[in-house]
Amino acid sequence: MTSRASLRARICAGRLAHIMAAHSPLSAILAEEAGFDGIWASGFELSALYGLPDASLVSMTRHLDMVRSMAEQSSLPIIADIDTGFGNAINVIYAIEQYERAGAAAVVIEDKAFPKVTSLLADGRQELIRTEEFAGKIRAAVATRADPDFLVIARTEALIAGLGEAEALKRARVYEEAGADMILIHSKQKVPDEVESFVRAWHGKVPIVIVPTSYPEMNESRIRALGKIAMVIYGNHAIRAAVTAMKDVFARIRADGGIHSIDPEIVPVEEIFRLQKMDAVKANENRFLW
Repeated sequence: MTSRASLRARICAGRLAHIMAAHSPLSAILAEEAGFDGIWASGFELSALYGLPDASLVSMTRHLDMVRSMAEQSSLPIIADIDTGFGNAINVIYAIEQYERAGAAAVVIEDKAFPKVTSLLADGRQELIRTEEFAGKIRAAVATRADPDFLVIARTEALIAGLGEAEALKRARVYEEAGADMILIHSKQKVPDEVESFVRAWHGKVPIVIVPTSYPEMNESRIRALGKIAMVIYGNHAIRAAVTAMKDVFARIRADGGIHSIDPEIVPVEEIFRLQKMDAVKANENRFLW
């Protein structure tokens, strides 16, 4: 079974999919080893990796290259965060062709205007395009995919933009009618109340995706109690964990005047060799080099 088929089967079976963000092939490998069900190829994390704001500055080519590299190193299904689809419906057609060829199992497209600003920024510009225009993007994506197991996930930012639950539900219904396989509802509230309210009010046939970055108390038991959520994305925890660890280690080295104290506390270089599959290199050297 392909990674796409396995993801779709999991969703159809009602088994909650836990998806971890990644910004590199290495972080994708670590997510798989930790037991996650899929990888979120995060635009936010990739932007941060390059030291750039999450404001449509990373090109499709850069993001696509990273998705392709992740797919080469991990067998997990990859959900590609393609922001607004890199333009209008014509751009979406091209994007779907490319991401499907690169090995993605799904894409998430959001109904913001291009260029976007990251959703969780305080007082950030949050402009949405017309519902009908975004529905056209979803129809284009669904019509373009070659593999019927490839998921098209419509993300509405109506709650992020402060437009309220009624607008979010209206948009979600239109996107479902346009052919979306799932609806991602996003919120920047510090408690999960408005997301839970949306989920309870949702009577569509397709399941819901959430990203509980701002409301971390939304754990698995609380998600399952709602009964309509099929996927939870941990949207930026890989890059935040990496920054936390590097800041701590770098500060310790400077404070200690060397690596003597920190070295026993970090993974040995042999663990990096393992992640790089250096044993395979050695085996091939013994087999093929004279």
